[in-house]
Amino acid sequence: MTEKTIKEEPETDDYDSPWKDIVEQYFQEFIEFFFPKAYNDIDWEKGYEFLDKELQKITKDAEDTRRYVDKLVKVWLKQGDETLAMIHIDVQAQWEKNFSERMYIYNYRLYDRYRLHVASFAVLGDTGLKWRPDKFERGIWDCEIKFKFPIVKLADYRNRAEYLQKSLNPFAVAVSAHLKAQDTADDKNRRRVEKILIVRGLYEKGYSKQDIINLFRFIDWIMFLPEKQEKLFWQEIESYEKEKKMPYITSVERIGYERGEQTGYERGERTGYETGYKKGGIFVLARQIAKKFRSDMEYELTYLAGLNEDDISELGELILDIESLDEVHDWIDKRVSRTQ
Repeated sequence: MTEKTIKEEPETDDYDSPWKDIVEQYFQEFIEFFFPKAYNDIDWEKGYEFLDKELQKITKDAEDTRRYVDKLVKVWLKQGDETLAMIHIDVQAQWEKNFSERMYIYNYRLYDRYRLHVASFAVLGDTGLKWRPDKFERGIWDCEIKFKFPIVKLADYRNRAEYLQKSLNPFAVAVSAHLKAQDTADDKNRRRVEKILIVRGLYEKGYSKQDIINLFRFIDWIMFLPEKQEKLFWQEIESYEKEKKMPYITSVERIGYERGEQTGYERGERTGYETGYKKGGIFVLARQIAKKFRSDMEYELTYLAGLNEDDISELGELILDIESLDEVHDWIDKRVSRTQ
């Protein structure tokens, strides 16, 4: 691969990273939308816990250079012999030769570590209809391995447009945006039109302000537009929000989010990392805090307003290890008082 090719990669659509964020933000809704049988058995009042660091421990030697949207979540069950259960989620946006084998490897490694039956769920977001890997089988001399796991094929929702339009589950929006992004990969003008329609639907469905902002980020990320179409898109969104008297998205834009400057950081590129933090870092950091501690992003933005660039960068590195929102706010208060 030449250096020129590497530089051009950021312009391609990213289907993996947006899904990782939205599954974390709306895990309960994810299970309800795609895997209702599991949803009914989980005791949601007891909450759930993401164990991504634990997942990394058992998968690091199995990973290659490709990115995967893998999540490991501990949940509590309403009844049964096991009060705890593990759910391994894989959102796979591209065809992969050994996908079933990888799902099996992760499953038995998780069982070996926790001695709990691990439910492996796969959401397949590729463009084809035929690829449906839902089992891994091997055998010799009557010694057999049979591993079967449920899959959801996003392409099947192309024939369920009315259902997606009526459903209030956030993943109805996510699936619609994913499919439209694929359909308009070679026609960015059409993508702009489809993107505007999906964003308008957020208001028409009556989502809360925070849900609109969260879902907009997914839509904006997965339905990437070139600069010319991007400007037209924002003009139409601003006009629509004025008409509705609900400037939710454009108000966040004014706080400091410049999509062009931040795209490199949010789409997982290493180039431009430092620039992204200096120019759009306060937004990125507020988003991380709000997502990790389930707080309001706009409130976190106001809390971060008193920090300088060095503080923002330092807190951005510390945030993964901080365990509570109070600890974050205490850290900010100390830095702000020190400069006054």
